[in-house]
Amino acid sequence: MDTLDRSMNSFLGTRWPLIQAPMAGAQGARLARAVGEAGAMGALPAAMLDAATLARELQVLQDAGRPYLVNFFAHVPPTAEAAAAAEPRWRAALAPYHAELGLDPAAAVAAPSRQPFGPPAAEVLEAFRPALVSFHFGLPAPDLLARVKRLGARVLSSATTLREAQWLQAHGADAVIAQGLEAGGHRGHFLDTDPARQSGTLALLPQLVAALDIPVIAAGGIADAAGVRAAMALGAAAVQVGTAFLCCDEASTGALHRARLLRDPAEPTALTNLFSGGLARGLPNRLMRDLGPVADVAPPFPLASNALAPLRARAESLGRDDFTPLWSGTNRTGCRAAPAAEIVQALAAGFDA
Repeated sequence: MDTLDRSMNSFLGTRWPLIQAPMAGAQGARLARAVGEAGAMGALPAAMLDAATLARELQVLQDAGRPYLVNFFAHVPPTAEAAAAAEPRWRAALAPYHAELGLDPAAAVAAPSRQPFGPPAAEVLEAFRPALVSFHFGLPAPDLLARVKRLGARVLSSATTLREAQWLQAHGADAVIAQGLEAGGHRGHFLDTDPARQSGTLALLPQLVAALDIPVIAAGGIADAAGVRAAMALGAAAVQVGTAFLCCDEASTGALHRARLLRDPAEPTALTNLFSGGLARGLPNRLMRDLGPVADVAPPFPLASNALAPLRARAESLGRDDFTPLWSGTNRTGCRAAPAAEIVQALAAGFDA
């Protein structure tokens, strides 16, 4: 314990400087609570929650009496014109799959939508006053960020390059999450959107540590105690881990997704824009093989998921993951079916040496 960055432990309010990455669609308050009870920082992904659901989930965490983090997206939604132009092309590309599965490609779709942080969410936060709030895709508008800061919350946000990290520090972030290319799920880029400008965690991390005056949290490719140890040796104030928690008992990851995560830890992943319109890392499936993992025909983030929703539901009912986003980081060695507390303890061993 003597080697821990105690200032960061105080920042987080946890025993370990370890954050469970927020994973929308694969978890809720149950996982965040279990992680918090094990001595790490549990995180609640809120981008797909309406205000009422967000309040219910936060109440669960508040009642637990443990520190927690709540995460939001800060993207700028596409214009109505851009959405209208993209939707017909996307539905045409998916029409053969709809026909194959006996679905109407023009049917109205009600799918969970990824919303940017806005006044309704800010009102919920004002009722609960969380100590930590994190953002993906930059930061919200200055007036919204000021509302969060007035609550006394510390603000974290993801950076995929040094330029993004410096922007975040200049615009009010209290800590930066260095998201390496190995990370599963959506890339947090907002200035440097070309993956060729981004780098792996162990290359990005020391750049940010040397250049910033605020804590830097390592994320991407960290799946075990050795990864934790390496990140801390390079100056990380804390680590954030997602994929290792996807198969734990308290996660809501679907059965087909779990099966693929556990099937072959060495199976390569790829960046794809097919499931939401934004670049995200996951395991390949039929849709990625047929259209290519990155396709211009996919509508802008977050619109791609709407037309995919009925295809995904029908295929999953047949035991197929053809249209399921199988988010995963490049390193799945720490991912296993176990209580979240066991995952926390395995990772925390990296702080002891």
